[in-house]
Amino acid sequence: MISTVLVANRGEIACRVFRTCRELGITTVAVYSDGDASALHVREADAAVRLPGSAPAETYLRGDLIVKAALAAGADAVHPGYGFLSENADFARAVEEAGLVWIGPPPGAIEAMASKTRAKELLGIAPLTDVGEADLPVLVKAAAGGGGRGMRIVRDLAALPGELAAASAEAASAFGDGEVFVEPYVENGRHVEVQILADGQGTVWALGTRDCSLQRRHQKVIEEAPAPGLPPALRAELGERSVAAAKAVGYVGAGTVEFLVADGRAHFLEMNTRLQVEHPVTEAVFGLDLVALQLSVAEGTPLPPEPPRPHGHAVEARLYAEDPSRSWSPQTGVLHTLEFPGDGVLRVSRGPRLHAGGAARGAPTAGAGSPPADDPRLHAGGAASLRVDTGYASGDTIGVHYDAMLAKVVAHAPTRAEAVRKLAHALARARIHGPVTNRDLLVASLRHEEFTRPESLDTGFYDRNLPDLVAPLPGEAYAAVAAALAAAAANAGRFGGGWRNVRSQDQVRTYGEHEVRYRPTRDGGYTVTAPEGVRPVTVTPHHVRLEVDGVVRDFEVARHGDTAYVGPHRLTARPRFPDPRDQAAPGSLLAPMPGTVVRVAEGLAVGDPVTAGQPLLWLEAMKMEHRVTAPASGTLTALHAAPGRQVEVGALLAVVQAVPTDAQEDQK
Repeated sequence: MISTVLVANRGEIACRVFRTCRELGITTVAVYSDGDASALHVREADAAVRLPGSAPAETYLRGDLIVKAALAAGADAVHPGYGFLSENADFARAVEEAGLVWIGPPPGAIEAMASKTRAKELLGIAPLTDVGEADLPVLVKAAAGGGGRGMRIVRDLAALPGELAAASAEAASAFGDGEVFVEPYVENGRHVEVQILADGQGTVWALGTRDCSLQRRHQKVIEEAPAPGLPPALRAELGERSVAAAKAVGYVGAGTVEFLVADGRAHFLEMNTRLQVEHPVTEAVFGLDLVALQLSVAEGTPLPPEPPRPHGHAVEARLYAEDPSRSWSPQTGVLHTLEFPGDGVLRVSRGPRLHAGGAARGAPTAGAGSPPADDPRLHAGGAASLRVDTGYASGDTIGVHYDAMLAKVVAHAPTRAEAVRKLAHALARARIHGPVTNRDLLVASLRHEEFTRPESLDTGFYDRNLPDLVAPLPGEAYAAVAAALAAAAANAGRFGGGWRNVRSQDQVRTYGEHEVRYRPTRDGGYTVTAPEGVRPVTVTPHHVRLEVDGVVRDFEVARHGDTAYVGPHRLTARPRFPDPRDQAAPGSLLAPMPGTVVRVAEGLAVGDPVTAGQPLLWLEAMKMEHRVTAPASGTLTALHAAPGRQVEVGALLAVVQAVPTDAQEDQK
């Protein structure tokens, strides 16, 4: 029996594994980089071992250090989580050679499937080796890892060499393996996957399908199970092909086989030899704890012959600290508040963990492969449940070195429509105060008319709909009024009442494009003069009630610095008198986020002519690579970026002196 597990990972997945270990009475060990010294996964573990440094290459990608940490902490097993070394066969071998239990598939199976090139060869699918115009568009893809790292769509043959180099560099940084390959790019297909689970005795379960089509930068954003609208024959084919792939390599443990479905056909993409980020939707539908089953299989326990029956529908949304309206740029800073509606929130996985004979460890005994009868999530008329998996808590700081995902929020209900409604409502009501997040985009996506029609799902959803999805939320102008009045009430409490027996000018506060004008009244209240039609009912520093067109609405207001949080609205006050020092010279390229300069365009030097949109340098931040391009055609007059240099947001990277339009015409 396993007694102590080290999780060779961080953040949300480490916390997720620790929760199951606690339920099973297993001691937990965390590893952490210097940037993660006070992270939630460190606080939740029974013991923790430092990995000196901050960058992944010197910490979470150092398998030798992690094995030493496991031995030093007295662990007898290692769980890899996902990402980092989770699909690294050499790391799996090192764990086993150290006498530790590897909670994952055999190293040989990882080698066969974790490399996408070798997996395709095993299944008789050859990558493109001699790309011509007729093959376009193509997809450059990292052979190792996942999460959208090391992937590039190429539509222009001349761009292929540069994109191969960029993808290879990004893959090497993320996974320690720079191998990339090229395959045909299927436009606007559906990304459908099958969760498999196999024991060491030859039993392989196919635990239904998941649809992961809503993606940005090839990284999943919203996932659901089962994949809606698939013909029964295609659904059966996906399961059969997935089981066959697992058996072909002697697979053991949890894994996922991914397909791109287009024109009624399923094209094999890859097999992920690890747990997936989206595994909770499968757990909800099947009433299972996949982490507990991974542990059970690693202990040698056989699975029952058949998996439990699925019930209902589950949808997961990934909450990121990022700004979708600014090319999905990641955000950093203090996460002041992270709270979700309390009713029905599952913060601990409580589904049954099936053993031999079907008994559930830590759950009510039921028939073989059956969910517990008292689980309300699994009843046709039961209430929908909400689950939140996160690696952050209120007050934590979001740093620059790792993934920008704050939490996974999962709703499960008897039907897809109910699950989607529950999830959207929970996200809209959540209190998320701190850096900009994609919360509003998630809510808008779930409520979008196209998302409600399963036949419309495909990977082009955000390409088609992003401008509408990032539009300002309805009611933002009234939220700005509430923010302004709450700030006025706080100031009045600090400095005394604001009413004077002489009419004065309106007070003015501006949040983005919303200018609010108001003045205090004799009775201690306020009159709003702009926008029109708003009557304050009650005003306190943290709660404002407004009547708008005869309807009274409540607004809870929280403030951190110059930013007010009013329900789902994040409003930053504009200064009355901008600091002239904040004005950058024309043509200045400022770092859009804190990060590391990973590359500068080959041969680029001060004095070179550049064209608008030309890539000049690349920044890496929070596991994503960002291209910085010339804002206009002209001359590069300054270059302050160099590979390896760490920069803060707003740091001056380069300056391009634009060529006047008439001069550009003369040069033609």
